[in-house]
Amino acid sequence: MKQILVFILFASMLCWFMFAPIYKHVVIIRQALLQKEVDYMLEVGASGRHGYIDPAMIDASKNRLKERGFEPDDLLYEVNTTSDVSGVSSASPVERGTGIQLQITYPYHRLFLIDRLVGIPIPDAYARMGAEGMKMSEYVP
Repeated sequence: MKQILVFILFASMLCWFMFAPIYKHVVIIRQALLQKEVDYMLEVGASGRHGYIDPAMIDASKNRLKERGFEPDDLLYEVNTTSDVSGVSSASPVERGTGIQLQITYPYHRLFLIDRLVGIPIPDAYARMGAEGMKMSEYVP
């Protein structure tokens, strides 16, 4: 009986040690891709040509992230400015000197489920990873 128990414990620990690095790398890569996308969108949106991040830019971003394995419907985008001006309207771009803030979040889904099997606490079911950034608008009317 002790041998069976030792075998089960050893087998579960072996599986966890084999698969833990893989899914942790998935989290790191997803986080890096989200941050890269935030930086790119801020670079384009806060440029002298735009001064906004409109829904068309967000849709293009969702398509780029879809190519990397993200589910577009699960991505949430939040655009704010350091003033009361809307940062998503091409009709009224954010003028130079005002910051445009962007945050993209994505759920963990069931990525940490294997941790629960060995007793490690996992994030809530509704927890989300995210990336954010801010850049001053360069748009001059």
